[in-house]
Amino acid sequence: MSQTNISSIQTTGSLALLDAIVKEQVDTIFGYPGGAIMPIYDALFDHADKLKHILVRHEQGAVHAAQGYARASGKTGVVFATSGPGATNLVTGIADAMIDSTPIVCIVGQVFAHLLGTDAFQETDILNITAPITKWNFQITDAQEIPEIIAKAFFIARSGRPGPVLIDISKNAQMQTFDYKGYTPCHYIRSYRPKPIVRPEYIEQAAQVINQAQKPFIIFGQGVVLGNAEQELQQLIEKSGIPAAWTILGKSALPTHHPLNVGMLGMHGNFAPNVLTNQCDVLIAIGMRFDDRVTGRLDKYAKQAKIIHFDIDPSEIDKNVATHVSVWGDAKETLPLLTEKIDKKEHTHWLEKFIELNQKEYDTIVLPELFPTEGELTMGEVVRIMSEMTDGKAIFVSDVGQHQMVVCRYAQEKIPRSNITSGGLGTMGFGLPAAIGAKFGAPERTVIAVMGDGGAQMNIQELGTILQYQPNVKIVILNNSFLGMVRQWQELFNEKRYSFTDIMSPDFVHVAEGYGIAGLHVKERSELKKAIETMLKHPHSFLLEIKVKKEDNVFPMVPQGRGVADIVLTAKEI
Repeated sequence: MSQTNISSIQTTGSLALLDAIVKEQVDTIFGYPGGAIMPIYDALFDHADKLKHILVRHEQGAVHAAQGYARASGKTGVVFATSGPGATNLVTGIADAMIDSTPIVCIVGQVFAHLLGTDAFQETDILNITAPITKWNFQITDAQEIPEIIAKAFFIARSGRPGPVLIDISKNAQMQTFDYKGYTPCHYIRSYRPKPIVRPEYIEQAAQVINQAQKPFIIFGQGVVLGNAEQELQQLIEKSGIPAAWTILGKSALPTHHPLNVGMLGMHGNFAPNVLTNQCDVLIAIGMRFDDRVTGRLDKYAKQAKIIHFDIDPSEIDKNVATHVSVWGDAKETLPLLTEKIDKKEHTHWLEKFIELNQKEYDTIVLPELFPTEGELTMGEVVRIMSEMTDGKAIFVSDVGQHQMVVCRYAQEKIPRSNITSGGLGTMGFGLPAAIGAKFGAPERTVIAVMGDGGAQMNIQELGTILQYQPNVKIVILNNSFLGMVRQWQELFNEKRYSFTDIMSPDFVHVAEGYGIAGLHVKERSELKKAIETMLKHPHSFLLEIKVKKEDNVFPMVPQGRGVADIVLTAKEI
């Protein structure tokens, strides 16, 4: 990578790092200082006019906040942490970012280079610890390496299939003065090809198969969102007339109410797309990886269909499901090429099958879940009312559990990047810090964090971050006094042997008040709409603790060990 600046100046490694970050158009950093990264923080003191630093309360919160920022904004999230426990506290969040393809750059301080390998105070081998869960990591021990390595870090993190990068910088490199020739962003690495060359012959083959199909079906995932290809997807769907369903990370790439949007795939997805996966004759997968929560038993998955797989990552092709046609490339590039070659059609009779089966689900599950008239509050009615009151334009950030599936099933969305959740890793504690990051990433949008009473307590300390920086985050805790998803499995598959899933919680509203955040308790249906309206109109962060039905289950459900077509609507069918 060549440097464009001819003149040079004497500067420190820390100042060179911050200059690189500014040149990468970073505006927000989430972090926590410590001894091994102190020189960088000292340099940061004089960069307050260029870089906003958000002091989180735990390093895991920093990574999740950076993820929320990246997912809401489409930019690269940045994290600062110190060595030893500071670095190891990042691990869960880095793993989450890796499996969900979220672009973040983690800058970690390290002990002096001459102390490496001596078990010095707060020394850990963070490179080997994070090697399996980063797209790339590197240790810098000489300040002269900083400009080039940081440029590579940002390029690798955001290009191709995005992901987390970790750069470990020894303390001496942070302090070292060197001859700095300026910063040049990286756009090419010889051994790294982030976007495969699109092969026209494969586009042609895919178009021929689709044009001959009688019952084609599109399933799309987060690759559409990461490629900013939402418009291209919609154009493809509308010209082809093909019904389309989404994975939880693909949600909001297509407006919820689009007439060809037939719902969510997966273990707790909609009835019709799961059942009809095994009846389509052509299955077009776009930017998704056929994970087990979507496929169920692989030996029973879409065996009758010709599979066409569009993905930017060649390693995903034929990994879980054998394909008939594989198209490598960025969805932003490949989808318009396909749209150009396919015939304009309407698959009216095929679409009617989706409508018919989804009506069965609506009558059995959706209607009583979203519009109950008696009994305890349901999670679904809470999500429905919030979605209606925000006109489908809010960003819903969900934690992990039953409430997560309810948000994914019932939140209505009109614009992209409206659904942020932990998909592949399923990290409880994700919701609150990710919502904080999302608000910094999209300050003009309403951000609603939806959590269960279990996940809410895993990173509850981040209420302190809200206290200090005042992001306007709406916090909803759906409290059923259980670790709900595990309890559901214990009810259905372990004869109601509720082994350590009954959880006691504090008064969340009083806890929030201790952090200067207003809140309300809601127990009765008559209170619900007014309380949500109060929360949404409040000029600052607000917390609602809503008591919901204690032993409620999320259906439909594909029981473990079954195929997607074996999805059940009620517990009696298991």
